[in-house]
Amino acid sequence: MKLDLSNPAWHQTLPPGRAVAGDAPVAACAFSKDGSIAAFALGDGRVRLLPGDINAGETPAAEPLHGGVVLALVGDPAGDGFVSGGDDGRLLRIATDGTASEIVNQKGKWFEHLAGHRATGAVAASAGKTAFVVKGGEVKEFGPHESTVAGLDFSKDGSRIACAHYGGVTVWSIGQVTLPPRKFVWRGSHVALKWSTDGKFIATGTQENDIHVWRMAQATDMRMQGYPAKVKSLSWTADARFLYTSAQPVFTAWPFSGKGPEGKPPLQFGEEGAGLISVVAAHPAAEFVAGGYDSGELQLGDIKTRRSVVLKMADGSAITGLAWSPDGYKLAVGNEAGTLLVLDLRR
Repeated sequence: MKLDLSNPAWHQTLPPGRAVAGDAPVAACAFSKDGSIAAFALGDGRVRLLPGDINAGETPAAEPLHGGVVLALVGDPAGDGFVSGGDDGRLLRIATDGTASEIVNQKGKWFEHLAGHRATGAVAASAGKTAFVVKGGEVKEFGPHESTVAGLDFSKDGSRIACAHYGGVTVWSIGQVTLPPRKFVWRGSHVALKWSTDGKFIATGTQENDIHVWRMAQATDMRMQGYPAKVKSLSWTADARFLYTSAQPVFTAWPFSGKGPEGKPPLQFGEEGAGLISVVAAHPAAEFVAGGYDSGELQLGDIKTRRSVVLKMADGSAITGLAWSPDGYKLAVGNEAGTLLVLDLRR
């Protein structure tokens, strides 16, 4: 994928795309496995589906699928649709026609976090102190943890899941539940988690406005401080050389090649936005990164050239969801005001 961020046409203008009023805050967005559909999880129980092709006809408005707020959403790694979780305690599989079937029901709990593993077709979800892994019609439970699970992710090969909670991270073996879990301890609350794309590191954002990272092989850890707010969004580059983090006014990438980030400052680049980055999403293959701000601004950055462009000026409504299509040519964007965007970056 090639984009010329020095082209003046990129600055402060939205690329070709589709904008739809969702009429409810966006909690998350995702693309289907084949990239043909973008989905948006809304605060009124609906999951709105839009064609990935911005020139295609618009899909009809969705009916509520959850009894409350849709809290989490991922593309279904085992099919063409999506998986959603809500505060009604239901985990749903959503087909491309908008119909839904229930996978798990945990009445009285919230399904707040989801992760999918493309190669194995498995989905991980958390409700309260318990994590669930759904694969091939089988549902396995992991936990309970010492507190509510605040983030989870699969290992590179999909054989394990990591769950963030108060006091650190617990890693479970999915294939053999009888194996004891592996614990990585660090005091305090952990509010986000991402396993590196090469499987070597687990990173968390903490309540203390910093990030914590463990090396899986040696079980050693490191702490990166200096953030003005909690880091709730983490994204590894496709080659695992950099970890992008939210909660800064510019793109912030910690280097993990060579000896890693110890004793080194992060790479920071881009236009200083009108606020702090609330959501960050590294490109699935190239050296680009998308950042959405709590002020409503949207930027696209290139770590190779240390350039960025403002694609959307701040409008006061925080960006709450970002998702790249699998081929990396489209970007789904959602905000607190309920604006749903599908942008085509091929220009």
